[in-house]
Amino acid sequence: MLSSSSLPGGSWTMGDLTVTRFGYGAMQLAGPGVMGPPADRAGALAVLREAVELGITHIDTAGVYGPRVTNQLIRAALHPYPASLHIATKVGGARDEQGGWPPARKPQDIRRSVQENLEDLGLEVLDLVNLRLGDATGPQAGSLAEPFEALVELQQQGLVRHIGVSNATGQQVTEAQSIAPIVCVQNAYNLALRHDDELIDALADQGIAYVPYFPLGGFSPLQSSALTNVAARLETTPMSVALAWLLQRSPNILLIPGTSSTAHLRENVDGAGLVLSDEDVAELDKIGR
Repeated sequence: MLSSSSLPGGSWTMGDLTVTRFGYGAMQLAGPGVMGPPADRAGALAVLREAVELGITHIDTAGVYGPRVTNQLIRAALHPYPASLHIATKVGGARDEQGGWPPARKPQDIRRSVQENLEDLGLEVLDLVNLRLGDATGPQAGSLAEPFEALVELQQQGLVRHIGVSNATGQQVTEAQSIAPIVCVQNAYNLALRHDDELIDALADQGIAYVPYFPLGGFSPLQSSALTNVAARLETTPMSVALAWLLQRSPNILLIPGTSSTAHLRENVDGAGLVLSDEDVAELDKIGR
């Protein structure tokens, strides 16, 4: 296994968990629409093993991926887990027969989801659980107290080490912190989607991680002449530029790009190590203004 210190961005500490800022998001390991098993199970297992071989110590997953498929793949590929590896998962959602993502945030839903994550991952304690809020369109206003307090209770029972929130508004982040400490916020954020700039800076001041998903626009890749120009000038890919920009944006940003290809995983790692000049950053920053 390569040293985690060789990965772009170095490490970040969440509570008592030290993780590589360059992590791996496992959502793409499930089948089409994040439903069912992958077409290439052996390939999916190989990607997970390659992530660990590259020195990645932060894998992001969720019981709704599959559902339950991705967690079972992680267990099949990596259990028993290296002591340095930390798995973050999410609760607060479900899947329906049409492939939708309905909320599941009653206390009994939170308890059931934590138990299923423990079972599928083969763990007695989950390192990090994020409460997923909002819906597929983004964060939605409203109190998170009932599901968050249920998650805190599971933490107090010793089933969860650390907690965070996902797809959350700034007000919900503040509300969560009034109930219990959080170690991360996981929201959609990228070069073009800059609504969380103030939140990122505030969290950095508090030593709290910010974990952006959809680094290149998600299912509708970001189309930008500025991004294309910078990538062409540096003789690299738009994804490499987008990942490098995120790492340089703030030291508390942790990356979880996903892929089902070992070659693409290695490309992402190499690309994120790109050093952008002040000129590059100034040009890219115009995208989200």
